[in-house]
Amino acid sequence: MQNRHLDRYTYFCESAQTSQDFYISYLGRFIDITSSSKVLEIGCGEGGNLLPFAQKGCAVVGIDVCISRINEAIDFFSRKDKAGKFICDDFFCLDIRDKFDIILIHDVIEHINLSQKKFFLIKAKSLLKENGVIFLGFPAWQMPFGGHQQICKNKIVSHLPFIHLLPSFLYKTVLKLFGENSGCIKELLSIKQTKITIELFEGIIAESNVNIVDRCLWFINPHYKQKFNLKPRRIWGILENIKYVRNFFCTSCFYIIK
Repeated sequence: MQNRHLDRYTYFCESAQTSQDFYISYLGRFIDITSSSKVLEIGCGEGGNLLPFAQKGCAVVGIDVCISRINEAIDFFSRKDKAGKFICDDFFCLDIRDKFDIILIHDVIEHINLSQKKFFLIKAKSLLKENGVIFLGFPAWQMPFGGHQQICKNKIVSHLPFIHLLPSFLYKTVLKLFGENSGCIKELLSIKQTKITIELFEGIIAESNVNIVDRCLWFINPHYKQKFNLKPRRIWGILENIKYVRNFFCTSCFYIIK
């Protein structure tokens, strides 16, 4: 496990920088972001993605099922002297009456059961203002670390690419051999069950009465600039349109939907 996964304030700051450098500018192509904008993040974690929006004067709301992450978000926003509303609840059960200009869903859709992904997107869309947009990002399942194995405590297994593509029984065996605890193994096997590819996502979009406004597939994830000091790069044009193969090369998929 990388230190940033243990030091949550560092992770918060890195996420905020990526949001500032890439998410704000990407969204700004499709909607004006002003001090009157209302921004919701579903699965906000410790809230780093929301900080640049708060710094621009936006009213920000974050939802997450993990109470420790919500407490961190409250703490970290306080350290930055910024306002934000953070709610610990299950998005599927939460009754939200507000409408938002922007909804962020980053590294979340791959954790949702296949049977619930369509409903998740429909409910998210219902919270948009008339001209609002959703920014959605996720790692393509077959990319080297699409299984989130980087969360493993063992440094060897956390750096093994494509290990998540092993059959479940073999994947579980390898994780046990490297000393991963039952909680970590359960989470990684859950992600294997809820995995998402570009083709699957776009198929769900087509069934959800949601429109894709823009798609940006990354060979080098923008967040890798903070994590590894690598320059972000998009997938080459021809590869972007080769179904199934592109999933092995796409470390992050950005979509604007409405």
